[in-house]
Amino acid sequence: MFITPAYAQAAGAPGAGDFIGMILPLVLIMGVFYFLLIRPQQRKMKEHQEMLKKVGKGDTIVTTGGLIGKVVKVIDDRELQVEVGENVKVRIVRSGIADVRAKGEPAKAEAEAK
Repeated sequence: MFITPAYAQAAGAPGAGDFIGMILPLVLIMGVFYFLLIRPQQRKMKEHQEMLKKVGKGDTIVTTGGLIGKVVKVIDDRELQVEVGENVKVRIVRSGIADVRAKGEPAKAEAEAK
């Protein structure tokens, strides 16, 4: 009924196969996280940076605070002047833009139409 000491001592020491067996699932989980979470997030961030670079005069934008306005003037590479209401203009930083709703038309096209 009792286990003899010979059976209790018969188990061998863990080998290199056990170590690889433990590491392999961790590597697979890290690979899944990379392809499902990290890589798409990097792609989305890159697209957002490209969108911010292309914002120009006449574009309708949405700020991260939720204001919707039209770009009136590009002050420099980092700042824009946005009209959020009639005769209400604010200066915002490009990184504060969440989305570009509509692209504006070039100024020459407006002048020719008049």
